[in-house]
Amino acid sequence: MIRSLPNSPLYKYGFRVYVSLFFIFLLIPLVAVSVLAFNDTTSITLPWKGFTLDWFFVDSTERLGLFADEDLLNSIWVSLQTSFLMATLSTIVGTIAALLFESFNFRFKKIFYFFAIAPLVIPGVILGISILLASTYVGGWLDTNLGIDLEIFGPGFWLVVLGQFSFGATYAMLLVAARLKKFDPELEDAALSLKATRLESIWYITIPFLKPAIIGAFVIAFLMSFSNFNTTIFLVGSDPTLPVDLYSRIKFSSTPVLNAVSFMIVLLITIVATISIFTKKQNK
Repeated sequence: MIRSLPNSPLYKYGFRVYVSLFFIFLLIPLVAVSVLAFNDTTSITLPWKGFTLDWFFVDSTERLGLFADEDLLNSIWVSLQTSFLMATLSTIVGTIAALLFESFNFRFKKIFYFFAIAPLVIPGVILGISILLASTYVGGWLDTNLGIDLEIFGPGFWLVVLGQFSFGATYAMLLVAARLKKFDPELEDAALSLKATRLESIWYITIPFLKPAIIGAFVIAFLMSFSNFNTTIFLVGSDPTLPVDLYSRIKFSSTPVLNAVSFMIVLLITIVATISIFTKKQNK
């Protein structure tokens, strides 16, 4: 809707109804799972039986709360470690790639850019299977021919990080590149004219300008890693990430502890998103 142009009352009313229904559609599942996390029943769904904090703190034979479940807490810790490491690597590599593609010209640039954005169009399932097969082959070849047994090539923590990094770096690159398009290259030229090196001009001029986008890229990569399932399921080892653990639990036993975990994730994402928005406003 172009606000500068006159619109009929019916159009304005329809637009508001559409936006309202859209956000209701998005929020109702989140609100429902958050409320049911405090439901005093062993059922994961309605009816409502009363308020309780058992699914967060209780430790008994009948009920096991989130903070008393060692396996669940371990999967959360694994996800946090994986997400932080993946987001850090993705942000660093994505920022370098954005600078490379936006600020430099080199041979086969378009071909390299195509490969850089390829993970966006490859389904996560295919990506996970491909990485697993490739790493298994390379690891087997190294072990058979050179006697080198590297843990990174087997299903486990490092392979999950590598698999998620394959698409996380792409998103980080695109976010930073979008910000870099607004950068005035004459600022770097001025720094170079004052006898700064190319690296110094990037570090002291370009990087501070890109700071909001870099922080945003880290947050997005962290959240994508924390919630990723379709790629991770093929690469995980004996220590599952939280989405994989929740999937295995809901297949065999469903208790409101899953709602409690979902509530904590919604709370975490809300806090991180708020911090990200606040940081962007402060850096404008």
